Amino acid sequence: MIAIIDYQMGNLRSVQKGFEKVGHAATITSDPAELMRAERVVLPGVGAFGDAIAELRRRDLVGPIHDLVASGKPFLGICLGLQLLFDVGYEGGEHEGLGILRGKVVRFHLPSEYKVPHMGWNQLQMRSSPPLLAGLANGTYCYFVHSYYVVPEDRSVIATETDYGGPFCSMIWRDNLYATQFHPEKSQADGLRILQNFAELSVAQEAA
Repeated sequence: MIAIIDYQMGNLRSVQKGFEKVGHAATITSDPAELMRAERVVLPGVGAFGDAIAELRRRDLVGPIHDLVASGKPFLGICLGLQLLFDVGYEGGEHEGLGILRGKVVRFHLPSEYKVPHMGWNQLQMRSSPPLLAGLANGTYCYFVHSYYVVPEDRSVIATETDYGGPFCSMIWRDNLYATQFHPEKSQADGLRILQNFAELSVAQEAA
């Protein structure tokens, strides 16, 4: 079973429909016990970092998320779900994140010809070969909409970078933990391939 974490901050149904399109059922839930029973878990998210982490705390989901990542089960963060994995976010002040990965979430500060938010199609430059991107070519286009991006302390977790006035981290990978700044569920055939790859990950691939 794939479980999508419900904390009222994401495009939950579109992620669920993406998995359904590639033949995999996904349940939307905020029940920690149901999340722990799942074989794979997704943390989506759209909105403000501070509001999101507050809602995760209010629903007592912070501990279960740490436990799920530590369990070795495939775990996928999407957009805000990537950003929340880090130590601190600076959207509307300073907010403590989940602290699963060391690093910070900062706003784009770019020349005037670059619009913020960064919105639309942009390319992935692969820095490693995560199983999540199996079958996709370097330079694949995916769909983005965000004003903030992650800066990992450990650059070895960077799976892809994307150029927008300079390179930024657009995907991370560490063992069973994957997270994308782009939206696979909005990235047409290549995005659906990513969701299918996640749904079909094997234990051997996670440890590769």
